[in-house]
Amino acid sequence: MKRRMRRYAWLMGACLVLFGGSLPVYYVLGVGWAVAMCAVAMVLPPIAAIIGNTQDPTDPQDHDASYGPNAD
Repeated sequence: MKRRMRRYAWLMGACLVLFGGSLPVYYVLGVGWAVAMCAVAMVLPPIAAIIGNTQDPTDPQDHDASYGPNAD
């Protein structure tokens, strides 16, 4: 469980850094780079949710799955 939470937190933290960092990048490098950073940050939350909900094969609490590598 901790590995999933850590991965989710890292991805969401990267999302916040990209959104927050796009304003200084706008002033220094221009609109194109800032929009690109926001576009990447826009894609990260669904990816973080998918990764946060995947099963961890080393976590004993995830062994009750009915499909995947931990299925009976």
